Amino acid sequence: MDEEICIVGLGYVGLPLLTQSISQGLEVKGYDIDSSKISSLKNGESPIDEERLHREVEEYVEPGHVSQEEEVLEGRDYYVITVPTPVEGKEPNYEYVKSASETVSNYLSEGSTVVLESTVAPGTCRKVVRPILEESGYEVGEDIHLAFCPERVDPGNEKWTIRNIPRVLGAYSDRGREKAREFYDNALEADIFEASSLEVAEASKVTENAFRDINIAYANELAKTFDSIGVDAKEVIEAADTKPFGFMAHYPGAGVGGHCIPVDPYFLIKESQDAGHDPQLLSKAREINESMPEYTVQKVMKGLNQDEKPVKNSEIALLGLAYKGGVDDKRRSPALEIKQKLQDLGGDVLVYDPYLPEDSDLESLEEVLDSDCILIATDHQEFLELGGKDLTDVSCVVDGRNMLDEERIQTRYYGIGN
Repeated sequence: MDEEICIVGLGYVGLPLLTQSISQGLEVKGYDIDSSKISSLKNGESPIDEERLHREVEEYVEPGHVSQEEEVLEGRDYYVITVPTPVEGKEPNYEYVKSASETVSNYLSEGSTVVLESTVAPGTCRKVVRPILEESGYEVGEDIHLAFCPERVDPGNEKWTIRNIPRVLGAYSDRGREKAREFYDNALEADIFEASSLEVAEASKVTENAFRDINIAYANELAKTFDSIGVDAKEVIEAADTKPFGFMAHYPGAGVGGHCIPVDPYFLIKESQDAGHDPQLLSKAREINESMPEYTVQKVMKGLNQDEKPVKNSEIALLGLAYKGGVDDKRRSPALEIKQKLQDLGGDVLVYDPYLPEDSDLESLEEVLDSDCILIATDHQEFLELGGKDLTDVSCVVDGRNMLDEERIQTRYYGIGN
């Protein structure tokens, strides 16, 4: 493939795509407006603290591969936009997508192909991105091409990476789909599902994460239900999961975090509400999952009260700030909300996260054993060692990820759903 590519945005999505594309021998440059990020990359250091990215940046990225100067966009055949699309409150914010599209539009030439990977609501490419690109004077579908290939990234997953995760690809025109597929076929080693339209591809991304959100909400609702009647929700789900068809196990927890699941449903909710339909199931799932940090705090209060201790002035060891185990990513982590709620109640919250030492008050599991309450908020495998510790001086352990074997815990144990 002789065409030249520019990846616009070098975050959790764009940076892995850059390193993967370089490793495949493509003529690719990375552009980002963040000078500190570019400086790190030019020094061979990943601005994202993930082991695999550190290895790949050190191996593949040279100073000439990245820039914060717009001149790097000049004369490119492909522009792949991988900027964030945050949700503020419950409203998607497309300002980064608009800004990146405006920047790219200044450098388009006849035959250019623009691919958006950022998560958006169905219709965004056609209604938002296309008009901006056509300000260049070129017509999408005739002079230039527009495609959508939603990112699929799972930080910390060594098996499924950007290299081999199957992708969905939609485009404004057949020729645009062909052009975009040519890039991905050369950059990745993944199956490509060709969607019939931009809208199908856009909808696929929010659908797959809304699916997970709904099923996690179901598990969390089961946890509350079985907790109220004295049945172990985790064991119930494990029992149901023995059915070889028609059931897919999801488990309850202290909340849903990360860059996709707690965010993506709102793209679909907002777009649907604007069209006159209220997707009640999607909204209810979000409501349930957003209630879990408070539910977890209630467990802490219950456990301390058994020893006639209030949360106020009690020392609570919070294990984990990352949104999931094995990573240092705090984006929308429910642990942050749990910490704030406990502090608002007057609790003395001490954090230990082996992946986030700069945010930790404690340096080891041994130090948490002097606490009044131990609360597991993140399923780091390192926390399994608690099962072998002497916890007789701890009033309670609240296991927000149902990680531990209750029978091995030498104090009051509270899981999510038991």
